[in-house]
Amino acid sequence: MTLRALLPFALFIGFLQSHAGTDNLYTDSVAAVRPVYASYTVQSGSSHISDTYLSPIRYTGWQIGLGYDRLQAMKFNPDKWVQQLRFGLTVDRTNNIAGNSTMWSAAINFSWGMIHRWKLPFGLSAGTGSSAAIDLGCIYLNRNGNNPVSAKASATINATGYLSWQTRIGSIPLILRYQPIIPLIGVFFAPDYGELYYEIYLGNHSGLAHFAWWGNHFRLDHRFTADFQLGGTSLRIGYTGNFFSSKVNHIVTETFSHGALIGVSGEWMSVNPRKPLSPMTRIISATY
Repeated sequence: MTLRALLPFALFIGFLQSHAGTDNLYTDSVAAVRPVYASYTVQSGSSHISDTYLSPIRYTGWQIGLGYDRLQAMKFNPDKWVQQLRFGLTVDRTNNIAGNSTMWSAAINFSWGMIHRWKLPFGLSAGTGSSAAIDLGCIYLNRNGNNPVSAKASATINATGYLSWQTRIGSIPLILRYQPIIPLIGVFFAPDYGELYYEIYLGNHSGLAHFAWWGNHFRLDHRFTADFQLGGTSLRIGYTGNFFSSKVNHIVTETFSHGALIGVSGEWMSVNPRKPLSPMTRIISATY
């Protein structure tokens, strides 16, 4: 075989090697910046509470709350994995049918999780993942003497997912997003029926922790939001709903809440002024 016959083959091999080298150089040298997409919201709506530890009657009223949601692409695989941190605080005031008794409720929840996302055509993206959550709260009934408070506490592993659509209304960018969260397993606190918290204080600690699964501890927390981008900050409006049911030691607790939320959201990125971003820097958003 002559050198003239080998020349096209050698040129082809050289092209492949140079192309591979360029790809590796791009992957290794291009820095990835992962901005934080955060939202701060207030919510208000209706609330329905029943807790047989306190009363067999359902109480109905209103709920207000504050929320914080933080999304950021993961460092190890930012194109496909997103981390999410959520914090919420709610207060409920409800009355019985006769209107002569008031039941209060307060709850704090915190969760952190990871979501695998897929970027789809037409501005759509979807994801599935899991999170770890801690929920703390209490229900207070002012007419009860010996048992005025029902404490709530749980630690769960949750399943979650989302569907998002990035579009426009006229010249205004818009992100529509729906996300449900459902606990799978965990542990939660519940005393015996009629057991006083003073008895727990004196040392009766048996049977207070219970394994949580869908049969005795179910929750659906879902949210639909619309983010209207107005300059560097977005206006967030949406719906939030929460359904919770637990049954253990002949104590049944059910809470329903539906509400509207409003707040601000946006993408924030920390940049060192002494080290400006390179033109080759990749900005990987957590929302699209």
